[in-house]
Amino acid sequence: MTITRRGLMLVLSSPSGAGKTTLSRRLLDADPNIVLSVSTTTRPKRPNEKDGVDYHFVTAEKFRASVAAGEFLEHAIVFDHHYGTPKNPVMEALAKGHDVLFDIDWQGTQQLKEKVREDIVSIFVLPPSHAELERRLRERAQDPEAVVAKRMAKAASEISHWPEYDYVIVNDDIDPAHKKIVSILSAERLKRARQVGLSEFVRELIDGR
Repeated sequence: MTITRRGLMLVLSSPSGAGKTTLSRRLLDADPNIVLSVSTTTRPKRPNEKDGVDYHFVTAEKFRASVAAGEFLEHAIVFDHHYGTPKNPVMEALAKGHDVLFDIDWQGTQQLKEKVREDIVSIFVLPPSHAELERRLRERAQDPEAVVAKRMAKAASEISHWPEYDYVIVNDDIDPAHKKIVSILSAERLKRARQVGLSEFVRELIDGR
């Protein structure tokens, strides 16, 4: 027996290097009912990335046109590049009962809350220490030294927004962190307001059907 449910928006935010991308991949691999919101960006594509899978890579002109047309749920500038969340794919997924995963920063999260607060579950991922955050950024080895330094300098500002989130977890070890997110997701899916088919089910119980 399945009760019809509206999907939710699961937002993961963190400073670069805290592990939200790895946690996002774990969630997507483990749960077929979660779909990733693929952001649009003007930043250059990295060698291991695929257009339409990791991001929709566009020119600045194309991005500005999409903003003017109201095609984004949220958009922001991060490290001198534009990022935005296409609206239509997200709303279609929610209506079908799918949960949509967002890997976005605090700026995007604030904009989402202004538009669709009732659909959002937000989680901020913290690193276990400043030193560990720097180690992870350097180990990643995808960015030049100047970019790593810039990300570390901005980390404190990003972390300062942790009180704006529904949940906060410390990613000291990936397995326990993943389990905590799964627990949060399980509880949020059971909230009465999201189970849109519950009223009909209860009426049938009362009527003896």
